[in-house]
Amino acid sequence: MSTVLKDLKTIMAPHSKLLSKKNQILPFEDEGMTSLEFLTTKNDASLFAVASHNKKRPNNLVIGRTFDHRVLDVVELGITQYKSLADYKEAPKKRAGSKPLMLFSGDKWHLESSYRKLQNLLVDFYKGDPCKKMILSGVDHVITFTIADSPQQHLHNNDIAIPPTIHMRTYFVKLKKHPEGGSTPVPYLIPSGPDMDFKLRRNQFASPDMWKIAVKQPKELRPKKTKNQKTNIFGETIGRLHLERQDINQLGGKKTKALRVAEKLEADEEKKRVEEELEREKSHMSKEFEQTYGFKEDEMEE
Repeated sequence: MSTVLKDLKTIMAPHSKLLSKKNQILPFEDEGMTSLEFLTTKNDASLFAVASHNKKRPNNLVIGRTFDHRVLDVVELGITQYKSLADYKEAPKKRAGSKPLMLFSGDKWHLESSYRKLQNLLVDFYKGDPCKKMILSGVDHVITFTIADSPQQHLHNNDIAIPPTIHMRTYFVKLKKHPEGGSTPVPYLIPSGPDMDFKLRRNQFASPDMWKIAVKQPKELRPKKTKNQKTNIFGETIGRLHLERQDINQLGGKKTKALRVAEKLEADEEKKRVEEELEREKSHMSKEFEQTYGFKEDEMEE
């Protein structure tokens, strides 16, 4: 189990610290809680991992987090299989401080409350420092968590469900040029470790009131709402503009040569029609003048 803690310290470097002193800590008891709160406060750590091994609970890994110097969540995991970083000596390793892509496969992650809370804890445990933007080369490893349902055992005509096994796998992301061309590279996954299979044992999650206080954001950190602007489920910003009704016929735009020629011909035809109409009106008025006065208008003396 010491190898597990050393590998966790390595993949979380430089924001991790390994305590080598062997203290007997029972996290689910009051004395163990007090010890964890003391150690996390002393080392300025909000996340912790404790490894132990005994006959009752072999290969036991306890992970948890604190809030306001008090233990918030504690989860006990029973490791059934483990491959350390030493088993992947020739595989490339992640860069220090890089952030992982995390994938959770299985229906239980969103159907059952305990696994939904475990997923939230695992994300908090492995995500590293928060950041707003990342470059593509900064994504150099992927961590997957897959739940595999276990068959049921029948004992004394009662169905006892065996906790499902969670498979954790770590891959190094190698970006290569796309074979069909283009600027977007193609990621290739290379197993790099550590890999482990574990089952969920005991857990002690925060109460609803404590959880509400822990996730509450200060007013200074809350994003300011922008009028007529919202964000969809894909993280895209959508804005709404309020404009006056526009007359499409008066909108100016770039016109092609064919449209300009057509407009010129249409204008010439319109001009010709107007001139013909004026000639007809002039002829009609001349006839009326001649019928009224008995001579033509152009025969009048000046």
